[in-house]
Amino acid sequence: MNVFDFALKMELDGKAYYEKLAAETTLTGLKTIFGRLAADEQKHFDTIKAMEAGAAGAMADTGVLEEAKNVFQGLMGDKDILGGLKKQLDAYRYAMKIEADSVRLYEDMAKREKTAGTAQLLLKIAEEEKKHYNIMENLYDFVLAPQNYLAWGEFSNLKEF
Repeated sequence: MNVFDFALKMELDGKAYYEKLAAETTLTGLKTIFGRLAADEQKHFDTIKAMEAGAAGAMADTGVLEEAKNVFQGLMGDKDILGGLKKQLDAYRYAMKIEADSVRLYEDMAKREKTAGTAQLLLKIAEEEKKHYNIMENLYDFVLAPQNYLAWGEFSNLKEF
């Protein structure tokens, strides 16, 4: 399997995984985010397919990170949803692994690429994959936030009233 075939498979697997997450969630905002992530993976697939065919590819920027910020702000006020999200922790962690692997792959492909334009396009895909990783990491951290708190030593000796 050559590098392009591997990258194409990774993108299709990522798309299928985000579609699965979208189908499993009941939250409209998360459905939207996962749907947009799946669409981005399809966009990456199409771009890589064009590069493999020798076409000078171009790719539009993604807006999924900004959209995700708005969804997370909406989720901050609803503490009742955390129970449902906690069931998906392993899924979010796996998505983070997929995205990290994708970043490494595209950065490695860009280093090996002889054509400057193609290398830039591969680095652009890597940057989008970093944004995807950031979204999944923020979702993972959001779900774990109630468990992770700082017990300050300065206040540990105060008596409760």
